Amino acid sequence: MRRHPHSAAIVLMLLAVLLFALMDAGLKLLSAKYPPLQVAALRGLSSLPFVLAWALLTVPAGSLLRIHWPLHLLRGVLGVAMMAGFVYGLRGMPLSTAYAITFVAPLLVTAMAGPLLKERVGPGRWLAIAIGLLGVLVILRPTGEGMLTAGGLAVLVAAMCYAAGAITVRLLAQRDSTQAMVVWFMALLSVAALALAWPGWKPLESVDAWIIAGIGVAGSLAQIALTEAFRRGEASLIAPLEYTALIWGVVLDVALWGVLPDGITWVGAGIIVASGFYLLRREPAHAEVEHP
Repeated sequence: MRRHPHSAAIVLMLLAVLLFALMDAGLKLLSAKYPPLQVAALRGLSSLPFVLAWALLTVPAGSLLRIHWPLHLLRGVLGVAMMAGFVYGLRGMPLSTAYAITFVAPLLVTAMAGPLLKERVGPGRWLAIAIGLLGVLVILRPTGEGMLTAGGLAVLVAAMCYAAGAITVRLLAQRDSTQAMVVWFMALLSVAALALAWPGWKPLESVDAWIIAGIGVAGSLAQIALTEAFRRGEASLIAPLEYTALIWGVVLDVALWGVLPDGITWVGAGIIVASGFYLLRREPAHAEVEHP
């Protein structure tokens, strides 16, 4: 039986998406007890030791210090806003619904790439972006659990911060290593979120220790698997597999919270995913090295 040339990359990407979904489920569990900024700090602090160990085993320590600081600091600010918004939104909506909204991020990356990176975005791509945003409006409808909820808007803001962060990744990738980008993202996220969360910090309950540890392990392994997947396979083949997060979101929603996304959410998600696939067919996908 002939093996697909990118089979290893495909498996790694699917594994990364599953691990990120497990991490996000842990974040949702913590969001019911702790403030969003505290959960964001815990996400960074729990993963930082594992990520740092991986970086020191794969690149010289000195390379982690020779970086473009202004862009890293900007990415750190965007990361704190992204994590806080995402966690805040998870408190009041199913994981699968939050994923459906964040799927608009690749469309926003394309929209931002035009003015910020001077990349050509033709009429067809702008149309796909507009249709994808329409899909977000379908999910964030102005009635029921829709646009009027702070959680839905918070997740949309998180997707915008993710997209802006992806632009900084494209700029940083020209001069800094993947390891440096991942390590300093986690470090800045941890320090900034911890400083902001400290005045309202709630004592951690011992029963949550396993959730925090699981977030750290799953998030770190997912990051490594994601990076390795994009190293081994073509980005245009690997990137669409991120949409499998919706499947895991539904599974986890049913298993842990006994909820399912409604029909309108599925319609909106379908519109966004279709727009994303159109863009992937029109232009090569770019590897991203971070996840909310």
